[in-house]
Amino acid sequence: MAIDQHGDAALQGVSIRSLPKVSLHDHLDGGVRPQTIIELADEIDLDVPEEDADDLADWFAEKSDSGSLVEYLKTFDLTTAVMQTREGLTRVAREFVEDLVADGVVYGEVRWAPEQHLARGLSLEEAVEAVQEGIEQGEDAADRRDRDIRVGQLITAMRHTDRSLEIAKLAVAYRDRGAVGFDIAGPEDGFPPSKHRAAFDYLASEFFPATVHAGEAAGLDSIRGALIDGRALRLGHGVRLAEDLEVVSRSGEEVLVEFGDLARWVRDREIPLELSPSSNLQTGAIAAWGTTLEDHPFDLLYQLGFSVTVNVDNRTMSRTSLTRELALLAETFDYDLDDLEVFQLNAAAGAFLPVEEREELIAIIGDGFDR
Repeated sequence: MAIDQHGDAALQGVSIRSLPKVSLHDHLDGGVRPQTIIELADEIDLDVPEEDADDLADWFAEKSDSGSLVEYLKTFDLTTAVMQTREGLTRVAREFVEDLVADGVVYGEVRWAPEQHLARGLSLEEAVEAVQEGIEQGEDAADRRDRDIRVGQLITAMRHTDRSLEIAKLAVAYRDRGAVGFDIAGPEDGFPPSKHRAAFDYLASEFFPATVHAGEAAGLDSIRGALIDGRALRLGHGVRLAEDLEVVSRSGEEVLVEFGDLARWVRDREIPLELSPSSNLQTGAIAAWGTTLEDHPFDLLYQLGFSVTVNVDNRTMSRTSLTRELALLAETFDYDLDDLEVFQLNAAAGAFLPVEEREELIAIIGDGFDR
């Protein structure tokens, strides 16, 4: 299967880009267009490492491909720097939605940390409202082109700071004004969900859903903490859950696997895994298994019945799209349209939406794949 320069490919005669998709793990500050970075940086007299958009895209790709989450996260210093004004946040959010539409996404959840966007005087509330304004502008523009999309905010707290309870209350305050869920992000190793137990207790008392970054830069204890301390309804990445699986034997295509209690719980409860193949390679999240996409435990998790979903994590850093991630997986593991549909249905079922709206989303995906 040939993947073109835009990351698209034809599968069974169908363009993957044309298929309806659901994006659950997509960072706002990880999806800023390089040209937008250059223009916004110029407005605030900020130096950028490259003045040409293509060269800047190359810079992000090179710096992100380090095998370390800590090093990977340093590239966000540049993107967050140009997202400190209302105008900058609104523009980035609007373009983010436009890029989702171009990617064939019909429902997306965009995660971002308001506490990282206050350097030029915005309040937390003003930052949330600026992003929501941009989202709505993007949705309205799509509607004028007869393209349906809905995007919700995942309000995120940084796990290495002490503002998580404040951010949790912010998320709940905006639950009817764009916010659909909560997350903690940032350096995972050494900053377990237990440090934010007060925030998660508050969210639980308000029946507000949470997804938690876990099982990326840290292992099984991080995932346990996400489920027990964070009451996570989804696992952000969760790829290292495969450490709780022991391959006992292989015979041809048949693999006998012994489950640990944690892996069995996640599988049996159908807790969605927000897997991001390209990002997982860049950050070294799959180092225990190898360094290529063929080594990624995605297919093992899928074949064992886990609720796997496909995500981009950070479009700019990984120079990718949901279309490209699906094309790479299809090429690597010989998936067909039925497999790609399962991934979208898993994501729709795990979306932070009321059940009626999830059922509607599932119907949209089914109709789109049938066509």
